[in-house]
Amino acid sequence: MVNLIINNQKVQVEEGTTILEAAKSVGIEIPTLCYLKEINEIGACRVCVVEVEGSDKLVTACNNKVQEGMVVYTHSGKVRKVRKTNVKLILSQHDFRCATCIRSGNCSLQKISTELNIGEMPYDIETEKADIDRKYPIFRDASKCIKCMRCVQVCDKIQDMHVWDIANTGARTTISVRDGIKLRDSACTLCGQCVANCPVGALRERDDVGRALEAVEDKDIITVIQIAPAIRTAWGEDLGLSKEEATINKLADALKKIGFDYIFDTSFSADLTIMEEGSEFLDRLPEIKESKLPMFTSCCPGWVRYIKTQYPEMVSRLSSAKSPQQMFGAIAKTYYAKLLNVDPSKIFCVSIMPCTAKKHESDLPNINAVENGKDVDVVLTTRELGRLLRKYHIKGDRLKDVELDQPLGMHTGAGVIFGATGGVMEAALRSAYYLVTKENPEADAFKNVRGRDGWKEAEFEIAGTKLNVAVVSGLGNTRKLMDAIKRGDAVYDFVEVMSCPGGCVNGGGQPIHDGEDFVDARTEVLYGLDKVNNLRFSHENPAVLECYNSYLEKPLSHTSHHLLHTDHEGWNMPR
Repeated sequence: MVNLIINNQKVQVEEGTTILEAAKSVGIEIPTLCYLKEINEIGACRVCVVEVEGSDKLVTACNNKVQEGMVVYTHSGKVRKVRKTNVKLILSQHDFRCATCIRSGNCSLQKISTELNIGEMPYDIETEKADIDRKYPIFRDASKCIKCMRCVQVCDKIQDMHVWDIANTGARTTISVRDGIKLRDSACTLCGQCVANCPVGALRERDDVGRALEAVEDKDIITVIQIAPAIRTAWGEDLGLSKEEATINKLADALKKIGFDYIFDTSFSADLTIMEEGSEFLDRLPEIKESKLPMFTSCCPGWVRYIKTQYPEMVSRLSSAKSPQQMFGAIAKTYYAKLLNVDPSKIFCVSIMPCTAKKHESDLPNINAVENGKDVDVVLTTRELGRLLRKYHIKGDRLKDVELDQPLGMHTGAGVIFGATGGVMEAALRSAYYLVTKENPEADAFKNVRGRDGWKEAEFEIAGTKLNVAVVSGLGNTRKLMDAIKRGDAVYDFVEVMSCPGGCVNGGGQPIHDGEDFVDARTEVLYGLDKVNNLRFSHENPAVLECYNSYLEKPLSHTSHHLLHTDHEGWNMPR
């Protein structure tokens, strides 16, 4: 243990602790901008500088370790002056027209500038100019970039994709796509983790709120909106609602107030996905056992983009099932249009997703099964939902619980847990067990696939057949798993992959809370909802069963294949 004094307060911490963490352990906050624990500890922004007694120069707290007897001052006059100057220098290369910024009110630079009482700028403002491709699902505004390196480090160390890189030197140093190409020409998976970790508004998703509202205001259009499982864990955060208050039924009330005609749940099509994907898995199992190569889930579009560039020889191992988002759109514009007795072209399908890659997925040329237009017309992230609710001055404390519309609002607990890493696998195994034995297992029989570990393995037995499964989240972990499979070091029958660490609850489109981790809290919500649901098996969803009985016939039928499956090799990714 090391003993030191911070702001006249005695502190004892383990050897190797940084000054920043030592201060935090006793409730002393040191502002940071570029810092991400264990990911970006480079002191680039120099906002976390502190004064150490006996040293002429200020030191950065994020990457300097404590020493025995050290005396530290975190907010001395010298520190405040230098910190303020450093932030002003950052602002001199930053477009700080905050009122028009997507991150206004939720920007770390804005917050620190306010705390430092910066009321004037003595320096000339010289921002970087660059073309912005606002039509792509993710884009970078160079004029707002503060060169903190977070996007580079997250993409390198967590996702192992190396899309972003440092370009130029000296005053011309900036961030760009590696090799100087455009983002749309790169191998970017559009996972959005760089966006979620940007402290300012330099990286953001394409805003499609306007397109959704145009449909709402068109009296000749029927607007159908689907809410992804992970949305119910996070949508209330922007409104200050607790997890208990932010029910999906209150969100339904908010969306009805805005003017959407029918509010449904993507968990319905998650149950549908299990019926198709589970049946496909059992159908392919003999070949899987023979080849010793697994079937991979295909729910995550970031993962599908990833495998197409990093392991193209494995694309055929993907399940042909569409994601729940796309299955929902196809069903809404065929089966549900028939129930309403309307022309499918009159239905406009909006999905609210925790994901930025879903925007690209809905635009894929071969993903659509309906004859006119797209299965899903517009994809909004959870952040866009938050902006939409603020636009209509929706107040959380005034919302009531409104039931979802039927039949596409019916769902099981198995469909809900799709939003957490391991959830797709657990839901699939619950129903696969039934499809083989015609009996339900214990609902929590496959809970070993739960948990936040980046790479999990489990072995189960169904009717005498052993199944080896794996669950992985985060693309850095995915690369390790894929390499092990290629080497023959790991042999699985079924593998679930999610691009974002922790799963969709931590998707690149979720609300941003800089420096805070909401993964565990959001995951707990999903498993809690599963636990209390009267239906916990996808194959028991009465709305799904009726859809098969009256329209699809059965899983893997001709109609099911046409509407609910796709050819993942039918479109190209940049190489």
